[in-house]
Amino acid sequence: MEDFKSRLYQRCMDFVLQRIDTAETALKQAQEASNDDTKSSAGDKFETTREMMQQDIARNKNLLFDGQQNLQLLSSLENTPSAGDTVRNGSLVNTSKGMFYISISAGQLNVEDRQVFAISAASPIGNLLIGKKAGESFSFNQNEYTIQDIL
Repeated sequence: MEDFKSRLYQRCMDFVLQRIDTAETALKQAQEASNDDTKSSAGDKFETTREMMQQDIARNKNLLFDGQQNLQLLSSLENTPSAGDTVRNGSLVNTSKGMFYISISAGQLNVEDRQVFAISAASPIGNLLIGKKAGESFSFNQNEYTIQDIL
């Protein structure tokens, strides 16, 4: 199971690195477009375009910052001990309704023909899982989950 968890960790890392790369590329393109734009005689149209470019740059900066934070969080999980008696960041939790990897919000990942939901500890379901032990149950979206294993 350690091998499975390390592949899952790598999938999350690939997800984050791809997001960072996409955000950096989009930010660079938006900045280049902003620099290339010159003022025309249609003043209001220029100002509107300029403002839209600034919003695009700000959005991409936020995406980049979010990606860098996720990378930092994942890096901190790399050397955490694997199993434990309670759910915490870095735990792989097997429940009666599926597996959850408490790490970053990457959504559903398929690893070795298994579906795992990579979720943040700050997410609604992550909040419910943190601190729970094997055998404990919780309710989410009118579904009852029982924790079978914590890896």
